[in-house]
Amino acid sequence: MRPIDERIEFKPVTRGDLPLLLEWFKEPHMQEWWGEPDEELAMVRDMVEGRDSTRPFLIQLDGQPVGYIQYWFLGEIQTPEWLEDHPWLQAFPADAVGVDLSIGEPGLLARGIGSSALRLFARRLYDSGYTTIVIDPDPENARAVRAYEKAGFRPVPGVPGSGEDVLIMQFQF
Repeated sequence: MRPIDERIEFKPVTRGDLPLLLEWFKEPHMQEWWGEPDEELAMVRDMVEGRDSTRPFLIQLDGQPVGYIQYWFLGEIQTPEWLEDHPWLQAFPADAVGVDLSIGEPGLLARGIGSSALRLFARRLYDSGYTTIVIDPDPENARAVRAYEKAGFRPVPGVPGSGEDVLIMQFQF
């Protein structure tokens, strides 16, 4: 069998993918970290329909959807309102991007798919010209933090507002 990195692809989310995403957002492992399923789906719908500049993708393994990944632009939210609640944003250049992801299929958790997908996705972002790529997991989400470290992300020390409830990690090339 081919290595997992060769079996992963990314497909832009379309309207037709929204029912699948809603199913995943309802899964306990996603609700714990993502929030209310209908609200999350509404945000993805806004992305698909062009009302939000965040770029959503399905993670596919051997051509089958297994997870969700997105990237967003820090410069667009480096506003006084956002900086007040998220001071860490000021530590990065306006052309930085943030990423978020989750494996949607519960039976595929803890198999290295998420860390492989994140590493491949970050590399593609870098190859497209984004040199600062960050992720902000909940520090309590130990599974995610381990996967992100495995993918090449490292905690950024001294970020304003970081502490017990905020962890900012940056992709290291």
